[in-house]
Amino acid sequence: MEIVRAEKSDLADLAGLADRVWHEYFPCILSEEQIDYMVEQFQSLRAMSDQIERQGYEYYFLRDGKETVGYMGIRPDGQKMFLSKLYLTGENRGKGYASRAFDFLERYSRNLGKNAIWLTVNKYNDHSIAVYRHRGFATVKSQVTDIGNGYVMDDYVMEKKLEP
Repeated sequence: MEIVRAEKSDLADLAGLADRVWHEYFPCILSEEQIDYMVEQFQSLRAMSDQIERQGYEYYFLRDGKETVGYMGIRPDGQKMFLSKLYLTGENRGKGYASRAFDFLERYSRNLGKNAIWLTVNKYNDHSIAVYRHRGFATVKSQVTDIGNGYVMDDYVMEKKLEP
């Protein structure tokens, strides 16, 4: 698998991939209306452009040969790295791509001098929570965040300490 940093010219493709992944994965957890809202607010071309230009985010495509199997979004946060997004297409889950993405992220974070990686995950996303625990993440708190339009994100905050 190859991990390729997304350029500004790639963001329309990235936003299309995000829309596809969210609509195939989250209907078991969220309503279609909330998925549409969250994609527009956090995963659209406009949102990701702003995240890169003004908020310090980096996006990466996860590719196997010519096929894009997923994507990842990260942001340095003090002494930690925030893993904002790690999503795989449905047909590519369970093939080890997430583990390779985590290996990359841990190396990259250590190289930047970070001592931990943190993330938020929906409390009802049992599969992802199990994957994060398997990778050494622990729940540090739970939070409910109002994201507007009558929607909230009901999440766990998880963190993994990195050895130097």
